[in-house]
Amino acid sequence: MKLFDLDSPLMQFLNKVADMMWLNILTLICCIPIITVGPALTALHYMALKMARNEECYITRDYFKSFKLNLRQGILIWLIQLVVIVLLIGDFLILNYSAINFGQPMKIILMVVSIVVLFTFTFVYPVLAKFDNTVLRTIKNAFFIGILQFPKTILMMILSVVPAVLFVTAPQIIPVVFLFGFSAPAWVSAKLYNKFFRKLEDQMNGTGESEGEENADGEEQEDERIFKDELDESLQEEPPRIG
Repeated sequence: MKLFDLDSPLMQFLNKVADMMWLNILTLICCIPIITVGPALTALHYMALKMARNEECYITRDYFKSFKLNLRQGILIWLIQLVVIVLLIGDFLILNYSAINFGQPMKIILMVVSIVVLFTFTFVYPVLAKFDNTVLRTIKNAFFIGILQFPKTILMMILSVVPAVLFVTAPQIIPVVFLFGFSAPAWVSAKLYNKFFRKLEDQMNGTGESEGEENADGEEQEDERIFKDELDESLQEEPPRIG
């Protein structure tokens, strides 16, 4: 096999790098309006999982397919996330700077709530990208998955903040962060939760497969998400092994 053949390991690696660069740029562009951060991150994780599974994909077309499909729910979840983050930051500021002594138990409770929120929002966009549920059920499912995947959830949380840390502490590699700051952590995270998602898909396929939706022109819109309104019960009754 020649080094520069299309099927050679080198060319496959270069194609993967180029796809991740373009995926990162698309995500950055779609995050600019702020209100669309949720759908943008959902589409990012949708593509990252397809790439982690080496599935055939067209970055631009498939990205915007997921973006459009999850636009409303992605915006709602993002707004909920913003409100929760603002409230938590406000609570921490009150505890630290208020003249009133709230005591150690209150700080512990607030820390526990913050950890629960972090666990939930670490998985909420991957869950929204792959599984079809209501907003509240998606958030609930993300929380259960975050708990069940505990060690991997911590690693995913670390991966998500590494680009921001590098951006602040190492300005010389800002171009690298600009090109891979979203896509690389999302791809590595997809590698981590891919096996678990496979188990859930195998468990649910045949009992709640999503049907194609029709768009405004009456054409069928492909929906690759797996099921509706059933995951949380399955997780509580028969939690898949983490292995």
